[in-house]
Amino acid sequence: MAAVLPRSTHLTTPGAPRRVAVVHEWLLERAGSERVTEAILQRYPDAELFTLIDRLPEADRGMLGGRTPRTSFLQRLPGLPGTLKYAVPLMPLAIEQFDLSDFDLVISSSHTVAKGVIVSPDALHLCYCHSPMRYAWDLQPTYLRTEGLDRGLKGLAARVMLHRMRLWDHRSAAGVDAFAANSAFVARRILKAYRREAEVIAPPVDLQPALGLARDPKTYVTVSRLINYKRVDLLVDAFRLMPDRLLTVIGTGPDARRLREGAPPNVRFEGHLPLDTMRETVARASAFLFAAVEDFGIAPVEAMGLGTPVIALRRGGAAETVAGLEDAAPTGVFFDEQTPQAIVEAIERFERSGARIAAAACVERARRFSREAFDRRFGDWVDGHWARWRGGRDLDDVPRPRQATPRTMRA
Repeated sequence: MAAVLPRSTHLTTPGAPRRVAVVHEWLLERAGSERVTEAILQRYPDAELFTLIDRLPEADRGMLGGRTPRTSFLQRLPGLPGTLKYAVPLMPLAIEQFDLSDFDLVISSSHTVAKGVIVSPDALHLCYCHSPMRYAWDLQPTYLRTEGLDRGLKGLAARVMLHRMRLWDHRSAAGVDAFAANSAFVARRILKAYRREAEVIAPPVDLQPALGLARDPKTYVTVSRLINYKRVDLLVDAFRLMPDRLLTVIGTGPDARRLREGAPPNVRFEGHLPLDTMRETVARASAFLFAAVEDFGIAPVEAMGLGTPVIALRRGGAAETVAGLEDAAPTGVFFDEQTPQAIVEAIERFERSGARIAAAACVERARRFSREAFDRRFGDWVDGHWARWRGGRDLDDVPRPRQATPRTMRA
C-alpha cells in the first residue's frame, strides 16, 4: 500500500466541511480509477465511502483505510464480476438511493454513474470524472459491435437502454457543481456530453525508481489487459512484418487465447508477471508500445518512470503524457493511425532517432504525474471551490453550461 498522504489543510481550519462523502461506482479491483479514489480517501481520512458494489479482494482492502463502504442493493447481485454489465441499467436508480443529505462536501470519482448521487442544496458536489460513460456516448458503435449487439432484437434493446442512459447521464450532470477530468481528452468528452468545463488534473501514478539497466536492442514490450479496445492485435500484426524484432506482451484477458494462437514466433506472451519481474522487463526493453485510445493511460507513464521510451498512438491521454520527437526533450515517438504499418514505421523512426531520447527525460516527464503532484493539484482544486462555496453564492454564481476550450493539463 502506498504511503498515506498528508491530511488536507482545510479539514483543520475554521469553516471546514463537517462531513465529507466520497462516492465511487464499484470496488472489484485496485485499478486506475480505484487508485484515484484511494488518493482522495487518504487526503480526507475522515470521509465516508459510498459504492454500489464492494467485492474488493482482501489483498487490496488496505486502500480503504479501515473503512467499511456503504453499498447499494446491487451488492446482492450474484455472479460478480461476470454479471456486472447486466446491472448497468439499474445503476442510475441505485446511485440515487444513497442518503447524502447530512454531508457538506461530496466528491464523486465517476466513470459511469457516481456523479448521479443526489445531494443537499447546501452541499458542494465536486466530480473527478474519469470519463462520461464511453459505451453510451462516442464508443457506442464499438461497444455494440464487440458485444455482438449491433443487430437483431437484442441490439435494438441495447440501443434503447443506452439512449435512456445518455438522457440520465446528461441530466445528472446538472447536480455537479464543478468537474475535474483526468486529461484534456476527457475534458473534451465532458464538454460534448454535458456542455460543462472541466479542470484537467492528471491521476496519480505510482512511480518506481528507474533501474538503470542496459536495454536489449530491437526488443519491445507492452503491458495491457488483453481486450479488444486495447488493440494489442495491431502490435502482434506489426511484429509479423518485423521478424527480426521481439515483442513481449505482459497481461491477461479474454482475448489472450485468440492473440496467442495467431501470433508469430517473435511475439512472446508472458501473462501475469510479479511486479519486480514486470518492471525489469519494461526497463530492459528498447521501447514500450501503446496502440489504444485511452482516457489517460497509466502504463506509458509508468514505463517512462522506469526510463523507457514510449511508442504510442497520438490520440487520447498518451498524446498529452508522452513528448514526441518534435519536443525539445522527447520521451517517445507517435504514430497517427491504428494500423500495423503505421506501428512499423514508428518503430523504424524510433530506431533511427531514438538516441535523442534520454532516460532522464523520460523519468522527469513521468514525475509530472506522481502521487504528490496529484495531491497538490487536487487539493488546490477542492480547497478553492470550497472557499468560494463558503464565501456565499447568489444566482449569478450557479454553474451554467458554457462552451469553452478545456483547460490544459498543468505541470
